[in-house]
Amino acid sequence: MNNLKRSFVIFYALIIYALAELVWWGYLLVKMMPSSLAMIMGEGSIFIVVFFAGAYSLHKSINQERKLQEQKKNFLLSVTHELKSPLASIKILLQTIQKRDLSREQVLNFISKSLMDIERLDDMVENMLLASKIDNQSYTFPKDKFSLSVLVDSIVNRLQITKCEGNQQIIDAEIEPKVEITGDKFALTSVVTNLIENAIKYSGPCATVGVKLFSKEGKVFLEVADHGIGIADQEKNRIFDKFYRVGSEDTRNTKGTGLGLYIVKEVLEKHQASIKVKDNRPVGSIFEVVFD
Repeated sequence: MNNLKRSFVIFYALIIYALAELVWWGYLLVKMMPSSLAMIMGEGSIFIVVFFAGAYSLHKSINQERKLQEQKKNFLLSVTHELKSPLASIKILLQTIQKRDLSREQVLNFISKSLMDIERLDDMVENMLLASKIDNQSYTFPKDKFSLSVLVDSIVNRLQITKCEGNQQIIDAEIEPKVEITGDKFALTSVVTNLIENAIKYSGPCATVGVKLFSKEGKVFLEVADHGIGIADQEKNRIFDKFYRVGSEDTRNTKGTGLGLYIVKEVLEKHQASIKVKDNRPVGSIFEVVFD
């Protein structure tokens, strides 16, 4: 980051110096050749336009690099936090099993919670590996025919939470049976998982997340709806960028690495599928995936 700040200082210093030199030499030329004032002004104007166009382009590139470095720094901090939280939970649960005389039911409950944290860690590691392979273009996306209905149903069951009043189920799923597609089952598992986890993460406590899978007019639709904070119109095209997360980098409280929706978009593009974000009513967002 210090290198980028130094680059900005040098960049602006060079601009000021170049403009000062231009004005000075222009003044000297006019003084020496007053009759050539129009030509000197014309040539100077063209130079200034080209100079500022190049300076603006360079400024934009440096600014984008600065933002990317900031996002990478926040990504590393987020990954560290995301790793430490489930690891700490697993450690406490296992230490409790080790040090206390618990009933079989209590032991099984603690083991179940530990497995959930391990699955959370596994999802995050798979995301990072898949994102890396996509960037390196080393992943081939092998495609086979499989049941998307079974896949979505299994992910819903794994991510289902029933800790609210009345044993409420957080995920309300409507899955049409026997919906089949041809694609990369591993990569599409990541897509469905990321969309549902994202909806749960940005929703309030015990808020219901809707998942719909159905076929219509020869197309397959997957919709994931939440009643969370929603997404501003100006951010809807940016949420699929790598490392990007909704809100300010300095004030954001929501967990996440900024890789989930990036992976979703990249994988869907490899499957000639589309995704769009719509506003949910009265609050929240709907992610709609369409497989042609």
